[in-house]
Amino acid sequence: TVDARYSTICGYTEEDVDTVFAPELAGLDREEIRRWYNGYNWTGASVYNPFDVLLLFSTRQFKPFWFETGTPTFLVDLLTSRGFFTPDLARKQTSLELLSAFDVDRIESEGILFQTGYLTIQRTEEILPGHWVYTLGYPNQEVEICLNAALLHGYGVDASRAFDNRLRLLELLRANDLAALRQHVVSLFAAIPHDWYRNNPIARYEGYYASVFYSHFAALGLDITLEDTTNHGRIDMAVRFNNHIYLFEFKVVELVPAGRAIDQLREKNYAEKYRAAGCPIHLIGIEFSNESRNVVDFAVETAA
Repeated sequence: TVDARYSTICGYTEEDVDTVFAPELAGLDREEIRRWYNGYNWTGASVYNPFDVLLLFSTRQFKPFWFETGTPTFLVDLLTSRGFFTPDLARKQTSLELLSAFDVDRIESEGILFQTGYLTIQRTEEILPGHWVYTLGYPNQEVEICLNAALLHGYGVDASRAFDNRLRLLELLRANDLAALRQHVVSLFAAIPHDWYRNNPIARYEGYYASVFYSHFAALGLDITLEDTTNHGRIDMAVRFNNHIYLFEFKVVELVPAGRAIDQLREKNYAEKYRAAGCPIHLIGIEFSNESRNVVDFAVETAA
């Protein structure tokens, strides 16, 4: 239901966690509990996933308890077959009609994601009388991390190397080693087998490379903002980590002239929005090639 009167019927509220479970909170980071397991929303108060909360209090460890109850193979296969642009997972707009559809053969991707609990309602807006727009997004960090990790495998990334790849990405970001980050991204795409491209039409979609790149970062649970609006345009992807800000622009060279990614970041002065943060801002223009199936340019500038 999207009736606000019943929005808390399927989960624990903030008050529930702070009162009913008060004895269980000792020794646990309250904000981390909220970040990992809160966020399900049906146009009212947000609620916590009860399954996760109970197992957290039992084990005293933060883990993706709910996600691990079943691998969403059907969902991953469906999204990959439709060429789903994974950055849309963080901010997908839809209507109530699409959210309420039940015909699996006809249902839109966002409808399935909403009904299965992988996306939830972040915002509602009545744009005209009786015409409502629902903005969907991840409910919490558990879903964001695990769903993107699962989708990476569906998009051709070797599952056996996934954990090592994430550890390496974290290591490079902590060191702010952007030269090594370039090689890491090149190696990530180079490891996708030739046969996979031949057998999967998704690789021909314009958003394929940006989807893999985004999901690789999102599977770490990083602070990511997509299509961040400035007074001159929209930044494809902004990442805040370890007192650094990374601004990414993606292009496919067969569609635009070479060098346009870094040029756009520079010409539109995207860094200006972030200067008040007082930390280093790195402009990173990444250009992919459908022909070489990899990164062909990874230009980096640190904004003055």
